[in-house]
Amino acid sequence: MRRSVRDAIVGFTVIGGIIGFASTALWLRGVRLGASHWSLTARFNEAAGLAERSPVTYRGILVGSVRSIAVTSEAVVAELEIDKGDLLLPLPVTATVASGSLLGGDAQVSLVSRGTPLAKDAPLPRAANCRPEQQLCDGSTVQGREAASLSTVTETLQELLAQAQNERVIPHAADSLEQIDATARQFQVLTVQLQDELAKAAPVIRNLEAATANAVAATAHVNSIASSLDNPQTLSELKQTAANAAQLTATIDAVGGDVAKLTGDPEFMRGVRNLTIGLGELFGEIYPAQTAK
Repeated sequence: MRRSVRDAIVGFTVIGGIIGFASTALWLRGVRLGASHWSLTARFNEAAGLAERSPVTYRGILVGSVRSIAVTSEAVVAELEIDKGDLLLPLPVTATVASGSLLGGDAQVSLVSRGTPLAKDAPLPRAANCRPEQQLCDGSTVQGREAASLSTVTETLQELLAQAQNERVIPHAADSLEQIDATARQFQVLTVQLQDELAKAAPVIRNLEAATANAVAATAHVNSIASSLDNPQTLSELKQTAANAAQLTATIDAVGGDVAKLTGDPEFMRGVRNLTIGLGELFGEIYPAQTAK
């Protein structure tokens, strides 16, 4: 009886040890028994520092780890295991390989979602009705990119310096500065010439000002005449003067017509001539002495 109990205890102890060892091995491999995990694939052009079991974060929170990494001639393919089964990531989503700091350190994968937040009742990534056109689902693939680091910044600066050297940016910049200086000198000369022209044009400007003043005075005079013409009394006097002038002209025309008729009558002119001769003879008889002298 006692031997059976001892055998049972030993057996259970061995089984517990085996289970503990297996659990530890699975945990070291990143396997979580009973966890609601799901996976996705990230493709990177560059993944410097990334390794298996590197952390995967979302908004700075650890949500999983890198399960495996495969290097091909086209890209670096990383299998990511997400431990949070209720993590909803709306598309588009990118995976960024970033170091712990700008100076370097252990690499990690940061998931970045720029889509509209999903509803709380949206299907989970492992659900059968998960919508891959709207959210990340189990087995989805995301595009990866490398975040800026000190090495990438240095490499970019080196490329810029090499490009500047190849394109002779500095000599071109010096030439541009010389052209700008020459243009400034030309502008200064033009400014002096413009000042001289303005000095020469000063008398013309004064004459124009005087002519403008005269025009203003003439305009005021015309306005005064116009205001006088607007006076009803002045208009009445002008109308009366015009009527009198018309009447005088008609009278002169009538007298002139009568004179023309009289001078055109032969009998009238003969009578006038006889009257003139008779008056002459009469004056001769009245003043004979004076006529004889």
